[in-house]
Amino acid sequence: MTPVVQVRGLSVRYGAATAVDGVSLQVAQGEMVALIGPNGAGKSTLVNALCGILKPSAGSVAVRGRLALVPEGRHLFAPLTVDDNLRLGAWRDRDRDTGHIYALLPGLVPLRKRYAGQLSGGQQQLVALGRALMSRPEILVIDEMSLGLAPMVVAELAGHLRARNAADGLAVLLIEQNARLALDLCPRAYVLEAGRVVLQGASAELAGTPAVAAAYLGLGEEA
Repeated sequence: MTPVVQVRGLSVRYGAATAVDGVSLQVAQGEMVALIGPNGAGKSTLVNALCGILKPSAGSVAVRGRLALVPEGRHLFAPLTVDDNLRLGAWRDRDRDTGHIYALLPGLVPLRKRYAGQLSGGQQQLVALGRALMSRPEILVIDEMSLGLAPMVVAELAGHLRARNAADGLAVLLIEQNARLALDLCPRAYVLEAGRVVLQGASAELAGTPAVAAAYLGLGEEA
């Protein structure tokens, strides 16, 4: 299938420090791919380079299609209502009708007039997802979706991603420290450590390797 995200030999440096070192990965049209790794591995740096926020020091990034980001920490506008936060995600002024988002994410309907700063973490993450979907993207990048959220909330969000992928062919790149969630949700994955891809392949196969089982799934070296 045609790659909608293609990263080749990407390196990103902060002065003398290298945060991402020669990373290559791709996401095909309609594919769900996970990028897992410990804190400080370079995951968010890679996301920022992918979105054009950071300039690569080497390598290339190609994005074929409209890309939307759900950033780590949500970054909502606390003094604005849920509806106003959603409208900010529209690609063009004429596309600011939020009705289709409430149809996709009915849990937002009773919250539409509440201020974002009054919401729980799970509710804020749902708003952040809705804001990203407002642009009707072909590619969705989600940075640390599960951070600080209860398992029930995370399961609901994962269900929404599966639904959009199945119904619309939405390509998803999920960046996560929660490896169990990422490997369960995405059929294919990359493992990033110290700025480099150290493993890649089918999620089920990666989950069965001793290195991933011990380091990320808490199963011990004998798993």
